[in-house]
Amino acid sequence: MHLTTLLLALSLAWPVGPPPPEILRRWDPPAGPYAPGHRGLDLAAAPGTTVHATAPGVVTFAGPVGGRGVLTITLPATGTPPLRTTYEPVTPLVPVGTPVTPGRPVATLSAPATRAHCPRSCLHWGLLRGDTYLDPLRLLRPGPSRLLPVTGVP
Repeated sequence: MHLTTLLLALSLAWPVGPPPPEILRRWDPPAGPYAPGHRGLDLAAAPGTTVHATAPGVVTFAGPVGGRGVLTITLPATGTPPLRTTYEPVTPLVPVGTPVTPGRPVATLSAPATRAHCPRSCLHWGLLRGDTYLDPLRLLRPGPSRLLPVTGVP
């Protein structure tokens, strides 16, 4: 099933805000698995900001990765493999296995260890299907509807 079709029925929310946050750095897909690029969005937010689930799902990871707190939410019924959203650097508020709804507080933004990733404090928000990174804005802006030809109808 196409991502746009799956997302049209979901009620979705920005991970920080309202209002919608300033985007400090946009998604820039890498050419390969180890190539340079930006595998998510950087959203301006101050340390201590509450981070919300963007879509209905289940927390499947909450812990440190490379010295930063990371939270992963798997979105069931979004295809095989299912979509996953990631949030970092955060302090998780919910344990693995917790079902979440859009807008539910799931973490607080941690102070960055360095300013190397963002020019100021930010939430890095990612979207993946398997090992493939996708643009997280697709969750909030699924794109235009497309009409397909109908065949076999008198």
